Amino acid sequence: MKTLTRIFLLLLAGCASVALHAKDWHATDFGAKADGHTLNTCALQAAIDHISENGGGRLILSGGDFVSGSLYLKSGVDLHISAGSRLLGSLSPWDYIKDPVAGWTALLLAVGQKDIALSGNGEIDGRGFEVANNYVQSVHLGLIEDALGLDRLDAPKRPENIHFYRCENVSITDVAINHPACWNQQYDQCRNLLIERVKVDAKCYWNNDGLDVVDCSDVIIRDCDFDASDDVFCFKSHVPYGVSENVLVENCRGRSSANGIKFGTVTRGTFRNFVFRNIEIYDTFRSAITIASVDGATIENIEVDGLRSINTGNPIFLRTGSRNGGAAPCLRNIVIRNMYAEVPFEKPDAGYMYEGPVEDLPRNVCPSGIQGIPGLRIQNVLLENVEIHYPGKADASYAFRGTSKAELEAIPELEKSYPEYSNWKELPAWGFYIRHADDITFKNVKIVVEDEDYRPAVVADDVNGLDLKGLTIIQKSAPKGKKQTVFNKVRIFNLSK
Repeated sequence: MKTLTRIFLLLLAGCASVALHAKDWHATDFGAKADGHTLNTCALQAAIDHISENGGGRLILSGGDFVSGSLYLKSGVDLHISAGSRLLGSLSPWDYIKDPVAGWTALLLAVGQKDIALSGNGEIDGRGFEVANNYVQSVHLGLIEDALGLDRLDAPKRPENIHFYRCENVSITDVAINHPACWNQQYDQCRNLLIERVKVDAKCYWNNDGLDVVDCSDVIIRDCDFDASDDVFCFKSHVPYGVSENVLVENCRGRSSANGIKFGTVTRGTFRNFVFRNIEIYDTFRSAITIASVDGATIENIEVDGLRSINTGNPIFLRTGSRNGGAAPCLRNIVIRNMYAEVPFEKPDAGYMYEGPVEDLPRNVCPSGIQGIPGLRIQNVLLENVEIHYPGKADASYAFRGTSKAELEAIPELEKSYPEYSNWKELPAWGFYIRHADDITFKNVKIVVEDEDYRPAVVADDVNGLDLKGLTIIQKSAPKGKKQTVFNKVRIFNLSK
């Protein structure tokens, strides 16, 4: 993995650079008004088109708030929002376009463009709560069809703040990107993508992912701070031929009422060569990191180095599944090192407008999971220099899962279920639950439980090659002689005494 990291980081060092400053143009010169009321869609689109057709340059929004519906960014254009200024999404559903090629609705669209950028210290504010509710009002009036019947339109019909499709050389720097009606920003099948020093507040409505990178290659995401009511750093593959590769995420913070780092849920193509460095995940409902291949994807060569997870419902969840048939998924060559995590007893995302769901009880606090399914095993996972603190307090009289051979083999596979660590409600370990996996290594790993927990620390079921020599288990209140590891059909290389 070290050699791999050096190779593709050298490649990334030269990617995602966009030089678009041939000339500056001001939006007001094209008739746009920064009064927070005038609909500027036509004036801003005319400006973008003119700049693209005349050698490229910056379109500067300054002096106030510019209201607009859907805009198409064109090749050679840097949309620069100056400090103190905002691009505001229109509140009318009729001012947005669902692009027929990309298949999604957005405030800012780009399809098949090159050398495009968003810059400046201003803000994009989609005003998503108001926009989404205006869509619902149109549904009630019979003007828009709601196939879901949930009083919220399905995701592609609600405007994202940004949707760039099949674009090359994309730079997003310094802007705040806030309050979408759907996912916040989606980059689909793009190449050479830089997202740097971006701040996100995306927790005003359903499906408010912070960032979705879909089938993209040569990507840098760094020095960003995201607060999202759905997944924060989300990597997907929508098509079987899609490839996501050569991705660096570093020096970023994320808060979520779903997952911090997530591969999935839609995982149809190939993911390879990802590095995450110096990441903080906090006050997050689900997992600090979820890597799930459930739609036929190959996910391989993933390295997480320096992850700090505080007040997060679950530290690590690795999963294979077979939701939709088709190609067999593969999850292999995963390295997680230099990680520190604290799991609370209470729900960690209190205060969000759209909190993570309260699962059906009973359920005690769940362990980290490395959970394949028969025939679709997780392969070659290294955990190194990892420390995780769990709250304990699991009560066998409240919710019980036993560790006999019959009880372990009776745990449902749930291979077609949506991949969340909490699906099983009660699992038989407090620290790690490992199932249907090969070559799992713990190297200088410490797991601590702060209070009594009736369950053992580690349960492994159907594992070929399990090295726990570097594992330390601390439970001060454990009854004398309590068994902390339980194995069923496990071939062990090394086991700590």
